Amino acid sequence: MNFLPLAGSTSLFGGGGIGILIAYIAVFAVLMYFLSVRPGRKRQKAVDAMLANLEVGDSILTTSGFYGVVIDIAEEIVVVEFGSDRHCRIPMQKEAIVSVEKANAEG
Repeated sequence: MNFLPLAGSTSLFGGGGIGILIAYIAVFAVLMYFLSVRPGRKRQKAVDAMLANLEVGDSILTTSGFYGVVIDIAEEIVVVEFGSDRHCRIPMQKEAIVSVEKANAEG
């Protein structure tokens, strides 16, 4: 009697079982890249470009929902003027800016 299961076969589960599993994993990895990683990088590039083009006089919206006007720009700090009385000037990080409306776009 021969106790070796199917001596001519490459494995117990058939010849292509492992290959198909690896192919499924590779397709899933590529799918996850295009659905989650790539859009996140694209969004981050857009935010970086927006902050790089920030100028004095631009209207901004912060992460806390406040609207203001940029008064001064340093390396990572932006001084923003809030309110209509022109006395509320607060330094904040650039990362707290959500959207920018250019000053020259109004007129």
